[in-house]
Amino acid sequence: MSKPDPDAPVPGPENPAAAENPVAPVAPADRVDLGKEAAPPAESPQPADTPADRVDLAKTDVPAAPADAAPPAAAPAPADPWAAPAGAPPLAPPPPVGAAGATGPAGGWASVPPAAHSGFQPGYPYGYPQPPKQVNGFAIGALVTGLVCAWPVALVLSIVAMVQIRKRAERGMGMAVTGLVFGVFGVMVTVFGVLGAVLGPVDRADSGAPPKAPAGSVRWSALKSGDCYSSPDGGSRVDPEGGDETVYWVRKVPCSAPHHGEVAGTARTPAGDSRTYPGESAIRERAAELCRPVLDDYALDQWAIPDGMDEIYLYPTAGNWKYGERYITCAFEDRDAEHVGTVRTDRGSLTSAQLAYLEAVRGFNTAYANQPKGEVATAGSEYATWAGRMAAASRAEAEQLSRTTTSWPDAAKPKVAALAAAQRDAATAWESAARTTDPTALEGEIRRAKLLTAKTTPLSVDARRELGLSTGEQVPDLRV
Repeated sequence: MSKPDPDAPVPGPENPAAAENPVAPVAPADRVDLGKEAAPPAESPQPADTPADRVDLAKTDVPAAPADAAPPAAAPAPADPWAAPAGAPPLAPPPPVGAAGATGPAGGWASVPPAAHSGFQPGYPYGYPQPPKQVNGFAIGALVTGLVCAWPVALVLSIVAMVQIRKRAERGMGMAVTGLVFGVFGVMVTVFGVLGAVLGPVDRADSGAPPKAPAGSVRWSALKSGDCYSSPDGGSRVDPEGGDETVYWVRKVPCSAPHHGEVAGTARTPAGDSRTYPGESAIRERAAELCRPVLDDYALDQWAIPDGMDEIYLYPTAGNWKYGERYITCAFEDRDAEHVGTVRTDRGSLTSAQLAYLEAVRGFNTAYANQPKGEVATAGSEYATWAGRMAAASRAEAEQLSRTTTSWPDAAKPKVAALAAAQRDAATAWESAARTTDPTALEGEIRRAKLLTAKTTPLSVDARRELGLSTGEQVPDLRV
C-alpha cells in the first residue's frame, strides 16, 4: 500500500467531487495556482527569463518535469481581472476534465469567457426598471367634468392638471387637453348664448335685419302714396314689452281688393341729414306732427274713413337709419279687419260748397286730435296751450263758414249758420280756459269748453247731410 499524498483532495463535505470521482494525485510541482503568485523554490533558483522555465497560461495541458530535475522557478503570473480579491478564501479547483459535474470546455475553468460572469448583459436594457407613472387626478376630473357639461370646472381642472403633469412627470396629458377643449368650448357657448339672449332683440332692431320675406311681399319703405296693402303673417314683430310693432314686410294689393291699410304719403324727418339716430320716442312724436297734414290732405273728409281704420306712422328704426332710411310713411290701417275701396278724397268730384266746408273744418279736427296726454292737474301748462289752439281753430272755422263768397245750398244755409254760431261759443270757452292758471279752475274751464264743442257734432251732421257729404254712418266697406 502506497503512502497517501497529503496534497490530494480528500473526500468530504467541502469537496464532494473528490469522493465521487477519485483521480490520481498530481505532484505539487505540476499544479499552478492562478489565485496567487508561485513561491520560488529554495533550491538552485534560475533566472526568470529562461525560456525553458516559463509557464504558458494559454495552454490547457502542463507537462510534468522529469523526476530528477529541479523544479523550475515559475514566472510571475499576470494580474487576473476576474480573480477574487486579495484576502478572499481560495476557490476550490474545478473538477477534472471529463469528470462528473464538469461543465466547462476542456482545459479547465480558466477558458470560460470572462464576459459570461460580468454584470453587463448584452442585449438587455442597462439600468433598473422604472415603476409605471401615476395618472394625474386633476386630469381625470377635467375629462369627467367636461363630459358632464360642467365646463367652467373642466377648464380650471385641466389647467391645474397640465401644470402638475409637467412638474411631476405624470400621465394624463391627453385627458387634461380633452377637458381643456370641452371647457373652452362650453364657456364660449355659454357666453355667446347669454349675449344672444341679452343683446339679440337689440341687435335685430339696430341692424334692421328683417325676417324671411313672405311670398309676394315688399318692404314697407317701398310703399308710395295711394298704395293699399295687407299685413302678411310673419311680416312684423311685436315688442313683448308693449312697445311699437316693427313692420318689415307688407303685401301690396289693389285698393279694390280686401286690404288692411292704405298709404297716404311720406314725410322726410327734419334730422334726415344727421348720422345720429334721434331716438325712438323723439322720432315717434315728430312722425305724428309730420303725418297730420299728409293724412288730412289725402283724406280731406275724415268722416268718410271706415271705423277701425286708424292713423299710423311707419318710422325708421335705428338699424334702418344706419342704412339711409329717412322717411316716415303715413297710412290708414285696420289691424283686425280688411276693407274694400279707398279713403282718398277726390277733389275733382266735390262741389265748391262741399270743398269749402271740408276746408273750413279741417283745422278744427287737427287741433282736437292733438289733445295732450295725462291729467289736467299734472299737465296744466300743456292743457292751457292746447286750449289756446282750440280757441283759434273754433273761431277760424266759424269765420270760414260765415263767408259770403261761398254759395251754400238753400237747405244747407241755416245748418251752416247754426254750426258757425256754436263754434263761436266754444271758442269763447276755450279762450277762457287758456287764460286760467289754477289747475283746478283750468280743469273746470276745459270741461265746459268740451261740452260746448260736443254740441257742434249734431249740427255738423245736419250740415253734412244737406251738403251731400258723409255723416259717419257709411257702410263698413267703402265704394271704389
